[in-house]
Amino acid sequence: MSFSGEVKKELSERMPTARHCQLAELAALLHFVGQVGRDSDGVYTIGFQTEKGPVVNKGFTLLGKTFNITQDEKEYERFTEKMGDLSKPVGAMLIKNQCCRRAFLRGAFLAVGSINDPSKGYNIEFTCPDSEKAVQLWEIIKSFGVECRITARNGSQVVYIRDGESTALMLGIMEAPKALMELENARIYKEIGNTVNRRVNCETSNIRKTAEASARQIEAIEFLSNRPEYLELSSELREMAQIRMEYPELPLAALGEKLNPPVGKSGVNHRLRKLVEIADSIRGEL
Repeated sequence: MSFSGEVKKELSERMPTARHCQLAELAALLHFVGQVGRDSDGVYTIGFQTEKGPVVNKGFTLLGKTFNITQDEKEYERFTEKMGDLSKPVGAMLIKNQCCRRAFLRGAFLAVGSINDPSKGYNIEFTCPDSEKAVQLWEIIKSFGVECRITARNGSQVVYIRDGESTALMLGIMEAPKALMELENARIYKEIGNTVNRRVNCETSNIRKTAEASARQIEAIEFLSNRPEYLELSSELREMAQIRMEYPELPLAALGEKLNPPVGKSGVNHRLRKLVEIADSIRGEL
């Protein structure tokens, strides 16, 4: 099962205890994928236009808990009055409480939502049939402080979230703790990997720079050693040149320990830079 399927399964098994929250979640399912009417025999019908079993099961379970739908026309009218026109956004009274808005988002995700496998990226989408429902959903998500946007795609309006922190917040808001833990584990694993990569890249860059600097120094020393000017160098610079040639792979601090008396890293760097400058100056005069 995909990660998105696992999230929907988890959400489908979470049942609100308060009737007002049950109504909010049922309203989301009905307004996004529901249909009501009468068949050719005049029998009242309520259904969900989806192939997802968890959505259908959750929808009819909520329906059974909130209404006693029978052949009683008054009960059916009570149901339709409460749910409102399914072609329009959900009525404000059904989602006035924060807990009801959480339930609404849970129902919306079950009906038209999807989420990426967190190991591959962070992305939650709600594919809405029209802009009115998309804007209402966008406003509800924003009310929880979650950053989201709307875009048009293939004749639908898609409300989407594209970053890890907001994706984690949404899973928490919809009350999917198992999925949230899996996402957080994936975020930690990814962050560790990114940190390791950054360190490796940094170390590789430092090694490359050290090797390039050493090569320039050795080339300069070899040039100077074949010139009469070499004998005019100070004893400190000649000693530095000799030690660098003997230990081309050593870092500056280790080279300094080979000198007599020992010299710190900055002192070694200064002497080697001086040798390169002298070699460059002589070349410029040739």
